[in-house]
Amino acid sequence: MGSATTQALAATTRALDTASDIDLGVAGELFAVARAVGDSSQLSGALADSAADPAARRRVVQDVFGRAVSPATIGLLGAAVDQRWSSSADMVEGIEELAIRAAARADGAADIEDELFRFSRTVAANPELELALGSRRGDDAAKGTLVSSLLNGRASAATVLIASSLVQQPRERRVRRLLSWAMRLVADQRGRTVATVFTAVPLSEAQRSRLATTLSTRYGTQVSVNAVVDPNVVGGLRVQIADDVIDASVASRLADLRQRLAG
Repeated sequence: MGSATTQALAATTRALDTASDIDLGVAGELFAVARAVGDSSQLSGALADSAADPAARRRVVQDVFGRAVSPATIGLLGAAVDQRWSSSADMVEGIEELAIRAAARADGAADIEDELFRFSRTVAANPELELALGSRRGDDAAKGTLVSSLLNGRASAATVLIASSLVQQPRERRVRRLLSWAMRLVADQRGRTVATVFTAVPLSEAQRSRLATTLSTRYGTQVSVNAVVDPNVVGGLRVQIADDVIDASVASRLADLRQRLAG
Protein backbone atom coordinates (compact mmCIF):
# COMPACT_ATOMS: atom_id res chain seq x y z
CA MET A 1 0.00 0.00 0.00
CA GLY A 2 1.47 3.33 -1.06
CA SER A 3 1.74 6.32 1.26
CA ALA A 4 -0.86 8.21 -0.80
CA THR A 5 -3.40 5.44 -0.27
CA THR A 6 -2.59 5.27 3.45
CA GLN A 7 -3.34 8.97 3.81
CA ALA A 8 -6.45 8.67 1.63
CA LEU A 9 -7.84 5.84 3.77
CA ALA A 10 -7.26 7.86 6.94
CA ALA A 11 -9.10 10.84 5.42
CA THR A 12 -12.09 8.80 4.23
CA THR A 13 -12.35 7.09 7.63
CA ARG A 14 -12.47 10.49 9.30
CA ALA A 15 -15.19 11.54 6.85
CA LEU A 16 -17.25 8.50 7.80
CA ASP A 17 -16.75 9.14 11.51
CA THR A 18 -18.18 12.64 11.20
CA ALA A 19 -20.97 11.79 8.74
CA SER A 20 -24.62 11.46 9.72
CA ASP A 21 -27.46 9.23 8.47
CA ILE A 22 -25.17 6.21 8.08
CA ASP A 23 -27.21 3.01 7.85
CA LEU A 24 -27.01 -0.34 6.08
CA GLY A 25 -28.60 1.25 3.03
CA VAL A 26 -25.58 3.54 2.71
CA ALA A 27 -23.21 0.59 3.18
CA GLY A 28 -25.03 -1.35 0.46
CA GLU A 29 -24.85 1.63 -1.91
CA LEU A 30 -21.12 1.98 -1.31
CA PHE A 31 -20.60 -1.70 -2.14
CA ALA A 32 -22.64 -1.27 -5.34
CA VAL A 33 -20.63 1.80 -6.34
CA ALA A 34 -17.36 -0.07 -5.70
CA ARG A 35 -18.54 -2.82 -8.06
CA ALA A 36 -19.59 -0.33 -10.72
CA VAL A 37 -16.34 1.63 -10.52
CA GLY A 38 -14.25 -1.53 -10.38
CA ASP A 39 -15.94 -2.87 -13.51
CA SER A 40 -15.22 0.29 -15.53
CA SER A 41 -11.60 1.19 -16.18
CA GLN A 42 -12.77 4.47 -17.73
CA LEU A 43 -14.77 5.48 -14.65
CA SER A 44 -12.17 4.32 -12.13
CA GLY A 45 -9.45 6.13 -14.07
CA ALA A 46 -11.44 9.36 -14.15
CA LEU A 47 -12.23 9.27 -10.42
CA ALA A 48 -8.66 8.41 -9.40
CA ASP A 49 -6.96 10.88 -11.76
CA SER A 50 -4.89 13.02 -9.41
CA ALA A 51 -4.17 15.46 -12.24
CA ALA A 52 -7.86 16.36 -12.47
CA ASP A 53 -9.40 18.99 -10.23
CA PRO A 54 -11.17 17.43 -7.20
CA ALA A 55 -14.29 19.44 -8.01
CA ALA A 56 -14.36 17.83 -11.46
CA ARG A 57 -14.08 14.39 -9.91
CA ARG A 58 -16.96 15.22 -7.56
CA ARG A 59 -19.06 16.27 -10.56
CA VAL A 60 -18.43 12.87 -12.14
CA VAL A 61 -19.66 11.20 -8.95
CA GLN A 62 -22.78 13.36 -8.94
CA ASP A 63 -23.48 12.85 -12.65
CA VAL A 64 -23.06 9.06 -12.51
CA PHE A 65 -24.49 8.19 -9.11
CA GLY A 66 -26.43 11.23 -7.91
CA ARG A 67 -29.86 9.86 -8.81
CA ALA A 68 -29.12 6.31 -7.67
CA VAL A 69 -27.80 6.73 -4.14
CA SER A 70 -28.51 8.77 -1.01
CA PRO A 71 -26.96 12.15 -0.16
CA ALA A 72 -24.99 10.48 2.64
CA THR A 73 -23.42 8.08 0.12
CA ILE A 74 -22.66 10.93 -2.30
CA GLY A 75 -20.94 12.79 0.54
CA LEU A 76 -18.71 9.83 1.37
CA LEU A 77 -17.89 9.22 -2.29
CA GLY A 78 -16.99 12.88 -2.64
CA ALA A 79 -14.60 12.54 0.28
CA ALA A 80 -13.05 9.49 -1.40
CA VAL A 81 -12.49 11.11 -4.80
CA ASP A 82 -11.08 14.23 -3.14
CA GLN A 83 -8.10 12.12 -2.08
CA ARG A 84 -4.97 11.18 -3.96
CA TRP A 85 -4.71 7.38 -4.33
CA SER A 86 -1.67 5.34 -5.31
CA SER A 87 -3.76 3.57 -7.97
CA SER A 88 -7.34 3.33 -9.20
CA ALA A 89 -7.51 -0.20 -7.73
CA ASP A 90 -6.61 1.24 -4.33
CA MET A 91 -9.45 3.75 -4.66
CA VAL A 92 -11.97 0.97 -5.43
CA GLU A 93 -10.76 -0.97 -2.41
CA GLY A 94 -10.97 2.23 -0.38
CA ILE A 95 -14.66 2.57 -1.27
CA GLU A 96 -15.16 -1.06 -0.22
CA GLU A 97 -13.44 -0.28 3.06
CA LEU A 98 -15.84 2.62 3.57
CA ALA A 99 -18.74 0.23 2.95
CA ILE A 100 -17.48 -2.28 5.52
CA ARG A 101 -16.89 0.42 8.11
CA ALA A 102 -20.32 1.92 7.40
CA ALA A 103 -21.95 -1.48 7.97
CA ALA A 104 -20.06 -1.90 11.25
CA ARG A 105 -21.21 1.53 12.39
CA ALA A 106 -24.81 1.01 11.25
CA ASP A 107 -25.28 -2.28 13.12
CA GLY A 108 -23.31 -1.63 16.28
CA ALA A 109 -25.06 -4.31 18.33
CA ALA A 110 -24.20 -7.17 15.97
CA ASP A 111 -21.14 -9.34 16.61
CA ILE A 112 -19.99 -8.97 13.02
CA GLU A 113 -16.39 -10.04 13.65
CA ASP A 114 -17.43 -13.36 15.18
CA GLU A 115 -20.02 -14.00 12.47
CA LEU A 116 -17.51 -13.33 9.69
CA PHE A 117 -14.98 -15.51 11.47
CA ARG A 118 -17.44 -18.39 11.74
CA PHE A 119 -18.32 -18.08 8.07
CA SER A 120 -14.62 -18.08 7.13
CA ARG A 121 -14.20 -21.35 9.07
CA THR A 122 -17.19 -22.78 7.20
CA VAL A 123 -15.54 -21.85 3.91
CA ALA A 124 -12.22 -23.32 5.05
CA ALA A 125 -13.90 -26.60 5.97
CA ASN A 126 -15.76 -26.87 2.65
CA PRO A 127 -13.42 -26.90 -0.39
CA GLU A 128 -16.36 -27.06 -2.81
CA LEU A 129 -17.87 -23.92 -1.33
CA GLU A 130 -14.54 -22.12 -1.41
CA LEU A 131 -14.06 -23.13 -5.04
CA ALA A 132 -17.58 -21.98 -5.97
CA LEU A 133 -17.09 -18.59 -4.34
CA GLY A 134 -13.57 -18.11 -5.70
CA SER A 135 -14.07 -19.32 -9.26
CA ARG A 136 -13.42 -16.72 -11.96
CA ARG A 137 -16.02 -18.35 -14.19
CA GLY A 138 -18.91 -18.19 -11.75
CA ASP A 139 -21.59 -15.52 -11.97
CA ASP A 140 -20.78 -12.84 -9.40
CA ALA A 141 -24.40 -12.06 -8.53
CA ALA A 142 -25.05 -15.79 -8.02
CA LYS A 143 -22.13 -15.94 -5.57
CA GLY A 144 -23.69 -13.14 -3.56
CA THR A 145 -27.05 -14.91 -3.58
CA LEU A 146 -25.40 -18.15 -2.41
CA VAL A 147 -23.71 -16.42 0.52
CA SER A 148 -26.95 -14.68 1.48
CA SER A 149 -28.82 -17.99 1.44
CA LEU A 150 -26.19 -19.57 3.69
CA LEU A 151 -26.14 -16.71 6.21
CA ASN A 152 -29.72 -15.44 6.31
CA GLY A 153 -31.20 -16.31 9.69
CA ARG A 154 -27.76 -17.28 11.02
CA ALA A 155 -26.01 -13.91 10.99
CA SER A 156 -26.83 -10.23 11.28
CA ALA A 157 -27.93 -8.16 8.30
CA ALA A 158 -24.58 -6.34 8.37
CA THR A 159 -22.61 -9.58 8.15
CA VAL A 160 -24.79 -10.88 5.31
CA LEU A 161 -24.28 -7.61 3.43
CA ILE A 162 -20.51 -7.57 3.89
CA ALA A 163 -19.89 -11.21 3.00
CA SER A 164 -22.30 -11.35 0.06
CA SER A 165 -20.94 -8.09 -1.36
CA LEU A 166 -17.25 -8.97 -1.12
CA VAL A 167 -17.58 -12.29 -2.96
CA GLN A 168 -19.11 -10.46 -5.91
CA GLN A 169 -15.91 -8.55 -6.64
CA PRO A 170 -12.93 -10.61 -5.45
CA ARG A 171 -10.40 -9.00 -7.86
CA GLU A 172 -7.89 -11.85 -7.50
CA ARG A 173 -8.35 -11.92 -3.70
CA ARG A 174 -9.16 -15.24 -2.01
CA VAL A 175 -12.47 -15.45 -0.16
CA ARG A 176 -10.94 -16.18 3.24
CA ARG A 177 -8.53 -13.29 2.85
CA LEU A 178 -11.44 -10.97 2.08
CA LEU A 179 -13.32 -12.14 5.16
CA SER A 180 -10.23 -11.70 7.36
CA TRP A 181 -9.73 -8.21 5.95
CA ALA A 182 -13.34 -7.35 6.71
CA MET A 183 -13.00 -8.68 10.28
CA ARG A 184 -9.98 -6.45 10.91
CA LEU A 185 -11.77 -3.39 9.52
CA VAL A 186 -14.91 -3.99 11.60
CA ALA A 187 -12.78 -4.39 14.72
CA ASP A 188 -10.77 -1.26 13.94
CA GLN A 189 -13.95 0.74 13.34
CA ARG A 190 -15.10 -0.31 16.80
CA GLY A 191 -11.80 0.56 18.44
CA ARG A 192 -10.43 -2.91 18.94
CA THR A 193 -8.29 -5.53 17.26
CA VAL A 194 -8.76 -9.23 16.48
CA ALA A 195 -6.60 -12.08 17.76
CA THR A 196 -6.82 -15.52 16.17
CA VAL A 197 -5.88 -18.19 18.70
CA PHE A 198 -4.94 -21.73 17.65
CA THR A 199 -5.27 -24.44 20.32
CA ALA A 200 -5.32 -28.22 20.36
CA VAL A 201 -8.59 -28.29 22.33
CA PRO A 202 -11.48 -25.79 22.54
CA LEU A 203 -11.07 -22.89 24.96
CA SER A 204 -13.65 -22.42 27.69
CA GLU A 205 -15.40 -19.07 27.95
CA ALA A 206 -13.38 -18.31 31.09
CA GLN A 207 -10.13 -19.05 29.25
CA ARG A 208 -11.16 -16.86 26.30
CA SER A 209 -12.03 -14.03 28.65
CA ARG A 210 -8.71 -14.25 30.53
CA LEU A 211 -6.77 -14.41 27.26
CA ALA A 212 -8.64 -11.40 25.85
CA THR A 213 -7.88 -9.44 29.02
CA THR A 214 -4.18 -10.37 28.89
CA LEU A 215 -3.84 -9.46 25.22
CA SER A 216 -5.76 -6.21 25.69
CA THR A 217 -3.32 -5.21 28.44
CA ARG A 218 -0.31 -6.17 26.33
CA TYR A 219 -1.43 -4.31 23.19
CA GLY A 220 -3.10 -1.37 24.88
CA THR A 221 -6.39 -1.82 23.04
CA GLN A 222 -9.47 -3.98 23.35
CA VAL A 223 -8.84 -7.41 21.79
CA SER A 224 -11.52 -9.84 20.66
CA VAL A 225 -10.51 -13.49 20.45
CA ASN A 226 -11.35 -15.89 17.63
CA ALA A 227 -10.41 -19.46 18.52
CA VAL A 228 -9.43 -22.20 16.07
CA VAL A 229 -8.95 -25.82 17.13
CA ASP A 230 -5.83 -27.15 15.39
CA PRO A 231 -4.49 -30.60 16.40
CA ASN A 232 -1.07 -29.64 14.98
CA VAL A 233 -0.60 -27.24 17.89
CA VAL A 234 -0.25 -30.33 20.18
CA GLY A 235 -0.47 -28.29 23.39
CA GLY A 236 -0.41 -24.70 24.56
CA LEU A 237 -1.49 -22.11 22.01
CA ARG A 238 -0.46 -19.90 19.12
CA VAL A 239 -1.80 -16.35 18.87
CA GLN A 240 -1.77 -14.19 15.76
CA ILE A 241 -2.57 -10.46 15.90
CA ALA A 242 -2.00 -8.73 12.58
CA ASP A 243 1.69 -9.50 11.80
CA ASP A 244 2.55 -10.55 15.37
CA VAL A 245 2.70 -14.25 16.26
CA ILE A 246 3.00 -15.47 19.84
CA ASP A 247 3.79 -19.19 19.75
CA ALA A 248 3.61 -20.96 23.11
CA SER A 249 2.71 -24.37 21.70
CA VAL A 250 4.35 -27.70 22.46
CA ALA A 251 4.75 -28.23 18.71
CA SER A 252 6.84 -25.06 18.47
CA ARG A 253 9.06 -26.07 21.38
CA LEU A 254 9.58 -29.53 19.89
CA ALA A 255 10.50 -27.99 16.55
CA ASP A 256 13.04 -25.71 18.26
CA LEU A 257 14.50 -28.70 20.12
CA ARG A 258 14.83 -30.72 16.90
CA GLN A 259 16.54 -27.79 15.23
CA ARG A 260 19.07 -27.46 18.06
CA LEU A 261 19.76 -31.20 18.06
CA ALA A 262 20.34 -31.11 14.31
CA GLY A 263 23.18 -28.68 14.90
